[in-house]
Amino acid sequence: MARTVRDPVQLQPLDIRRLRHLRAAVRAGSVSGAAETLGLSQPALSSSIKSLEADLGVTLLERHRHGVAGTAYAETLLEHFQRVEAELQAAWLRVGRLRQDSARQLQIGCGPSEAMRLLPKALELLRERHPALRVGVEYGLNERLMPMVRHGEIECALSSIPNSAAHADLRHQPLYVDRAVVIARADHPLAQRRKLSAADLAAWPWVLARRWELERRALDELFADAGLPPLQASVETDSAILMKTLVQQGDYLSYVPLEMIHWEQKAGTLRALEGIGSRWDRHVGVTTRRDAPGSEALAALHECLLLAAQAVRGRSAAA
Repeated sequence: MARTVRDPVQLQPLDIRRLRHLRAAVRAGSVSGAAETLGLSQPALSSSIKSLEADLGVTLLERHRHGVAGTAYAETLLEHFQRVEAELQAAWLRVGRLRQDSARQLQIGCGPSEAMRLLPKALELLRERHPALRVGVEYGLNERLMPMVRHGEIECALSSIPNSAAHADLRHQPLYVDRAVVIARADHPLAQRRKLSAADLAAWPWVLARRWELERRALDELFADAGLPPLQASVETDSAILMKTLVQQGDYLSYVPLEMIHWEQKAGTLRALEGIGSRWDRHVGVTTRRDAPGSEALAALHECLLLAAQAVRGRSAAA
């Protein structure tokens, strides 16, 4: 329930400490649990959150018999605080780089397919050219990486990119084109069939990324074109390792970038199913925040990525 809102000019400064207290309470679902995590007394934590509510003139926590839950006001405040905190962390890193230029750091994100050959090759080139540059890599699908780019937690993400920017504050720079395919274990009953229909595929269990991912949307379109409803996956996950393991060890099918099974194809454990119009051109590229000034370290990495992409593209064509 909203309280009487003060004149915005008279609002007190929102300090980071109180915002962290609120976030801890929302995450824990209880003030006592949050207080224990933060090493504070429960009265001290309650007082901190109440002072924040008083300054804003709104209720941030709803109390119930099982604990507390954040109100819509709290969700909005914490969403913006996440961005502010990420910006402060980025500023802290940049100040550190200015003070000690010889120990530069670069935080990036990488998708599962790009971790197969593209990024390892680029990092090898980067180490040869800039041995003092330290690189931190966050791993995941776009549902994790894109928010990290937008909030400034990483300077760029190396992954699938859309034909047009999904967010106005993001910039996508293409590197090369891969394709997505339906995959199965090498001795799967469908593996030797030369012609398959969408109906043939729908009869089997599937392990897939969530519908937010570009590959999942493309698969939905494939089934829609065949007059079939979207697949209901038996398992949805953001783990590429789990996807490939379930396919290798059972009857599961999946829909992934061809590059993601490069080494399994070499070993003969996984294969792309042929005989169905399941091909989808997948654009691989670098995503950055549109308003973020590119660092020298990021420019150096991008140069190495362009060279690595040429090598990957050439080997894929030869294969």
